[in-house]
Amino acid sequence: MIERLKKLGLSELEARCYLELHEESNISGYEVAKRVSVSRTNVYAALRSLADKGMCRTIEGDPVLYAAVPIEQVVRYLRSEFDRTADVLVSELKPPKAAPAFYNWQGEDKLRMAAGRLIASAQASIVVDIWSEDLSFFEEALAEAERRGVSVLVVTLGSSGTRLKNIFVHKRMDWPGITSRSFSILCDGSRAILGAFGESLKLTALETDHPSIAYMLLSAFYHDLIIMEAEKDFGPQLAAAYGEHYETITGRFRIVGTHPV
Repeated sequence: MIERLKKLGLSELEARCYLELHEESNISGYEVAKRVSVSRTNVYAALRSLADKGMCRTIEGDPVLYAAVPIEQVVRYLRSEFDRTADVLVSELKPPKAAPAFYNWQGEDKLRMAAGRLIASAQASIVVDIWSEDLSFFEEALAEAERRGVSVLVVTLGSSGTRLKNIFVHKRMDWPGITSRSFSILCDGSRAILGAFGESLKLTALETDHPSIAYMLLSAFYHDLIIMEAEKDFGPQLAAAYGEHYETITGRFRIVGTHPV
C-alpha cells in the first residue's frame, strides 16, 4: 500500500503517516511518531506536507490532532487536478515539427506494406513514376485510392494495360546496361517512397518526407509531361534534330559509369 501511495506523490514517511491516520482519526503528531517509530520533528514535517497536499486535516487544540481525508475524496481530487493539468498541456504544448527523415524498407512484403500505408493515407493526390511491368505491384492500392476520390496520376515507361484512369505512357529510352527499374510514389506532394525492382537486386525502397525529394519528384513528373506533349506534337522534328532517344544531347553529357533507371 505504501508503494501505491508513493505513486500519488507521497514520500515513504508521508505514506506511513497517512496510513496511521487512516486507521485511527484525530490523533496527535506525538502518537503518530510513536506508531511509525520516527522522530517527532520528521513526523510533524510529514504531517504538514500531507496537509499541504490536501490529504490530512487538523483540529486545533493542545495538542493539535490530525485526521486523514478519506482516500475516495483524495483520489477524486487528484484525478480532477490531473485532468485539468493534462488538458492545459495538450492545448498549449504543441508537438514540435519532426525533422525530415529517411526510412529504409527491404523485401516484397515490407515494401507492399509501406507503400500501401502511404497510398491509403493520401488525401488529395498521388503521383507515380514506374516501369509498366511493375505497376501491378501497386495497382490495387492505387485503384482503391481512386475510388476514394484521390487524384492518381501515373507515368509508365511503356504500355501497361492498366485499369487506372490517368495513365501517361512515356517511351523507353535506349540506355545500355540497365539492370534495375526504378519507381517513385509521391503522396499529397509531401511523402514519398522510392525504390527499384530488378532480377539481380534485392527489392529495396526509401521512404521520406524530405521536401527536397518531394520537389524533385514533382519536377520530374512535370518534366515527363512536357516531353510527352512535345513528342506528341513535334515527334518527327525532335527525332530529326536530336535522335530517336535524344542521343545527340545525352551523348554529350552522359556521365561515365552511370545510367538512369
